[in-house]
Amino acid sequence: MTKPDPNFIWSIADLLRGPYRPKEYGTVILPFTVLARLDSVLAPTKAAVLDAAAKYENSPALVRQEMLRRASGQTFYNTSTFSLKNLGDPANLAANLQAMIEGFDPDVFEVFERFDMPKIIRDLDDRDRLPEIVKRFAALDVHPDRVSNAEMGDVFEELIRRFMEASKDVAGDYFTPREVVRLMVSLLFAPDEDDLSDPHAIRQVYDPTCGTGGMLSEAHEWLQNHGSGATLNLFGQEFNALSYAMAKADLIIKRQDAQNIFFGDTLLKDGHEGRTFTYCLSNPPFGQEWKVQEKSVRAERERDGDDGRFAAGLPSVGDGAMLFLQHLVSKMRPASQGGARGAIVLNGSALFTGAAGSGPSEIRRWLLENDLVDAIVGLPTDMFYNTGIATYIWVLDNNKPEERQGKVQLIDATAQWVKMRKSIGAKRRMLSPANISTIVGLYGEFTDADPEVSKVFNTADFGYRTITVEQPLRVVFSVDADKIEQVMEAKAVAALDKDHRHDLRKALDTLEKHRTWKSQADFEKVLGPALGAHDVALKPAVRKAVVAAFAESSPEGEIVKTPRGKIEADSGLRDTENVALTEDVDAYVEREVLPWAPDAWVDESKTKIGYEIPFTRAFYKYIPPRPLSEIDADVQAAIARVQALFAEVKA
Repeated sequence: MTKPDPNFIWSIADLLRGPYRPKEYGTVILPFTVLARLDSVLAPTKAAVLDAAAKYENSPALVRQEMLRRASGQTFYNTSTFSLKNLGDPANLAANLQAMIEGFDPDVFEVFERFDMPKIIRDLDDRDRLPEIVKRFAALDVHPDRVSNAEMGDVFEELIRRFMEASKDVAGDYFTPREVVRLMVSLLFAPDEDDLSDPHAIRQVYDPTCGTGGMLSEAHEWLQNHGSGATLNLFGQEFNALSYAMAKADLIIKRQDAQNIFFGDTLLKDGHEGRTFTYCLSNPPFGQEWKVQEKSVRAERERDGDDGRFAAGLPSVGDGAMLFLQHLVSKMRPASQGGARGAIVLNGSALFTGAAGSGPSEIRRWLLENDLVDAIVGLPTDMFYNTGIATYIWVLDNNKPEERQGKVQLIDATAQWVKMRKSIGAKRRMLSPANISTIVGLYGEFTDADPEVSKVFNTADFGYRTITVEQPLRVVFSVDADKIEQVMEAKAVAALDKDHRHDLRKALDTLEKHRTWKSQADFEKVLGPALGAHDVALKPAVRKAVVAAFAESSPEGEIVKTPRGKIEADSGLRDTENVALTEDVDAYVEREVLPWAPDAWVDESKTKIGYEIPFTRAFYKYIPPRPLSEIDADVQAAIARVQALFAEVKA
């Protein structure tokens, strides 16, 4: 078999120059390539399908469709009398081509609808490009006797890549660099290579943000390249119409079930509700808010609670990536049925944003305490088309082998890259096959043998307690004009009648200014006679407001206690400390707190559990500063050079 040259197919775009911009070429090339392939596949059984169409014209729809598929010998069919090589009267070329499209079965017809084929045909016709485009694709030899499904899939993927590279503004949203996908798939499949060699094994790969279907295609290709005998069924979901059409067309070309690709927003509706899968892959949008989906997501969380897709809680509305992370986990086959593995690309915020008790921290806690995180791989920067930020592959597993249970491996692959010959958008670097092999090898070794690039942690190592450290409230009492004004403006005092307020003001004015009392009892000994001398009787609420206005926190004062004898905490001295889950809190407080605050205590009612994964810190290597003598020598040498230049100028 001979694989058609993608360069030749893409060169047909030369016919589009002028009326079309380069980033629009793919909108014509891709659907016509799909049409040429499907037309070639159906050519040998064209007559049989037309006979079946006539024979079963009045049969129930399901019966008719099944008989037409049998007649075509494929999972799809076309009942139109037209083909690319025979579109009838040239004067009716556009109408006949549209009739040919409408003759396809519902699944294939939907693909061309999502490609917006009627508009493409109309635009080509209006711009006088349709006859030549049809002629070129009719001559394209992509018959299955000469081009296998695998080879055609490769061609289609290469055309998708070229289209996305030409459309840099959207490439990052719907197209993951192929080598990144290859790494993700390798990390997922490599440990299961023996299992996947079983010709009786049936496995599934699912991508909830499948874009053009690149991850599904790469998974399919991996099995073929490794001689795996297992049957791999592909499933996905996508809400961009053009990307959806590409993904669905790719499945049709691979003789996969086209209905396995669902159109729609994954966060609003799980298109594969009730199903779980052996392998799950995803590259959700980085840092994309979910305000549009917020009402629906919150309602689902309220309805399903811990048994739903968002069992761990919700992240901030500003970044929905961790919603996709939870969704991916929910789609993994349960451990009781053999378990599943997943891989998802996330930016750095998923590792550490959010304090203890926050949505992101609770999601990390849920993942780690349920031992779902197997490994995290830090990728080089400048790897994606629309962003140069640091990114990470999270490898998930709900049925880890014994040696990996309760463990998380961190792999620093930031140095594993080669420079691209030509940048594409923000993408300046790529992973070579050697880079991928190195990373997969580190993952398989699962050791700390080279701590600069691979470290293994216990899941508890990422957990911490945020404790609240309190200190006693100590107050002194003093009087000045400003504080008297504050008393008179207090709500309880303002509610008094005019005469009562006047008498209170006169009583307070008699108090000695700028004197300090170290206890409330001492202050009340002065306040009471002053009020009595002016016949002021204060209700408890008013008296409390008056006393409070003259109080101020001071280490010189006595400890304040409630009427029941409980020590009151000074909110101004309140502090929080993060204590590792692996460390005893009492020992920490004794070592880090009590030497500086002997009266301090921990309010255990406020303790929160948090989780973060300090990836960068885990691989931080201290580089000592240069000796001062070397720096001074460099400075002196620079001064000498400057002085020499001045000397030359004067000379």
